Amino acid sequence: MILNLRTLTTSLVIMLSLGASASTAQASSSSLSLPLQSTSSQRQDLTLEPAFWWAGMHNPELQLMLYSRDFPSLPQQLKVDIQGQGITLKSLEHTDNPHYLFINLDLSQAAPQTFELVISSTDSASKTNTPLYRLPYTLQARAEGSRERQGFSNKDVIYLITPDRFANGDTSNDNHADMLEPVAANSPSHPSNPYYPDARHGGDIAGISQHLAYLAKLGVTQLWINPLLENNQAQYSYHGYSITNLYRVDPRFGSNEEYKALVAKANKLGLGVIKDVVVNHIGSNHWWLNDLPSQDWLNDATKTPLNNHESKPDLTQSADTKSSTIKSSVTSPRFTSHRRTTVQDPYAAAQDHIDFVDGWFTDTMPDLNQSNPKLATYLIQNSIWWVEYAGLSGIREDTYSYADKGFLAKWSKAVMTEYPNFNIVGEEWTANPITVSYWQKGKINADGYTSDLPSLMDFPLYEKLIASLNEPESWDTGFIKLYEMLANDVVYADPSQLVLFEGNHDTNRIFSLVKENIDLYKMALTYVLTAKRIPQLFYGTEVLMTSPTEGRHDGVVRSDFPGGFANSATNAFTGQGLSESQRQAQHFVRTLLNYRKQSPALQSGDLLHFVPQDGVYVQFRCVLNAPLSAEQKAKALKPLIQKNSLTQHNACTQPSADKVMVIYNKNDKIITLDVNRFASVLGDSGAATDIISGKTVSLNQAITLPHAGVTILELKPNSKTKSPQNAGLPSSQDSMRSRNQANALTRAHTNNSAINLAKNSTQKGTQP
Repeated sequence: MILNLRTLTTSLVIMLSLGASASTAQASSSSLSLPLQSTSSQRQDLTLEPAFWWAGMHNPELQLMLYSRDFPSLPQQLKVDIQGQGITLKSLEHTDNPHYLFINLDLSQAAPQTFELVISSTDSASKTNTPLYRLPYTLQARAEGSRERQGFSNKDVIYLITPDRFANGDTSNDNHADMLEPVAANSPSHPSNPYYPDARHGGDIAGISQHLAYLAKLGVTQLWINPLLENNQAQYSYHGYSITNLYRVDPRFGSNEEYKALVAKANKLGLGVIKDVVVNHIGSNHWWLNDLPSQDWLNDATKTPLNNHESKPDLTQSADTKSSTIKSSVTSPRFTSHRRTTVQDPYAAAQDHIDFVDGWFTDTMPDLNQSNPKLATYLIQNSIWWVEYAGLSGIREDTYSYADKGFLAKWSKAVMTEYPNFNIVGEEWTANPITVSYWQKGKINADGYTSDLPSLMDFPLYEKLIASLNEPESWDTGFIKLYEMLANDVVYADPSQLVLFEGNHDTNRIFSLVKENIDLYKMALTYVLTAKRIPQLFYGTEVLMTSPTEGRHDGVVRSDFPGGFANSATNAFTGQGLSESQRQAQHFVRTLLNYRKQSPALQSGDLLHFVPQDGVYVQFRCVLNAPLSAEQKAKALKPLIQKNSLTQHNACTQPSADKVMVIYNKNDKIITLDVNRFASVLGDSGAATDIISGKTVSLNQAITLPHAGVTILELKPNSKTKSPQNAGLPSSQDSMRSRNQANALTRAHTNNSAINLAKNSTQKGTQP
């Protein structure tokens, strides 16, 4: 369609000269693939990404990617006219594939409007122009407050959903004429087919939308949904990580519009939505693979040293670059080594680094070369486009360290600069906290690498949580491993911003991992939900969904949520058919989640924990209910500073703080917990409330723990606590009592330690 714009028209033509160097731009796109008006009825479709953008973005630059087989083979024969108001055409770029054109725009002076792109082919001999396309392009107005949107935070609890397995709300979209893989023929009523676990089951956006009220009532506040974008692959397309169109929701899940509507509906119920983003790879059936934008668009590990010699000069002398076996085919790539430490290892061989970063996951997941500046811009703009379009509150970035780390720094900075209050969590799957900490914003790395990534998945603490719960209690096993892992928080720039989880789509189910022990299950969930972290739950955990415990069983781990499909035997949404243990688990999770929603101590409070003893591990989360001035804080902390206390700034040492006490107990027999050990935190609190049972627990005597399990107690400041202007300041009597208690506890601890040391030394065959 040709538009006649009744606006001030700016027409700027920039001609590409053969051999001219391409300029760099920032941006990406949403695709429009239509047979737009041209001078020939034989003209093929043109793909334009993004299909639209927004005026008033913080970064005013936009890069459009256009693809057409009708573009002339010589770049100097293309010209572009821009007809619009306040729009500056900065440059045109091309690659070694003449079917692609990149248009760089400056929108700093542009208001919302629809303008026209006129793309012509010129015959340099005859000086005639032949219009190829007249493309209407829209700059939309941004939603109010878009830039200031609030990302997920410590106030939230994230709920992870695998959409194909959660709920089928619209059976009419189970299969689609344009999609290669249909829903499993005998799904969901007869999952006896051996391919059933890895087949499509039919869950969709409508299914999630229909059960938002359940999720809100459960008490979660953010939904992380596994990728919803098109995965037009012949097999294993349900999980979403083999994306074949980065701007289109898979029609078997719904549409872009339905996704946007889901986010809006969720927001009204107090639920944010986090998008699962993949920048490392795409699906092998992505339309790019039919005609790659450039020879170096993908990382073909067999030829990476040749293609990337400009950006990776240290590899140009690699033996592989001289080998006659190097081939340019992308059908036989080398696969990633998964040796993630090579990214930051000061002694790593360059080729080992390349084998990790540039290797493919599988032959169906081509690895993207983010060091290509046009691709980098494309991916950055794509992430921003979805945040702006759908109204997202966060991004979870898949396989974070597998992408080019220079690009990752640019990507995270671009997104966080556009949305300063946003949040992104990256996946770095390792049990080593040093490896994880490398990627977080604010970390000072020895190699000078800096990042703007606020958060990462806390795999190290997750791994230790599972191990410590399953191990018997001894000097160096069980809770002590979990306790000591927290000491590694010193390597993080901001450990409280990490996302801790009890499981995800790649891990076996927590209830199975703790051997279906309900007490250990409750301990695991309590730890995640009360830790000084951002907590995340996996769908179905609240109703004890199970899985194998050894090896990878992805399709089984991601089983159907009870009640989400027509022939479900049980329904977790309504409670129908659930076992007594499932109902108890669901009630436990709902109670704890909804308590956490109104508990500043669990959301943002300080953490103080005590060394586990005799199978009991005690933690406190505390927050001041009246902030201290600098002068008040200095006065209150002076006696603690003199004692060189490592917890001198901890709110748990302040009488006026709101406190939550969490007691983890592995003992199957009745034990009594002497509260005198915790006097420095309990102060004069005489009682507490059990937040699960609602019962009052006396703190004036030892606490009886009748069996293994977890106890969560809420402590409030004594009503006699100082007036607001003195809130948080210990009185002279408080200080004296605290000192006496501390001295007594020190003597008791010293005596107990000597006794325990003697016991342990005797057990090990040594003299105390």
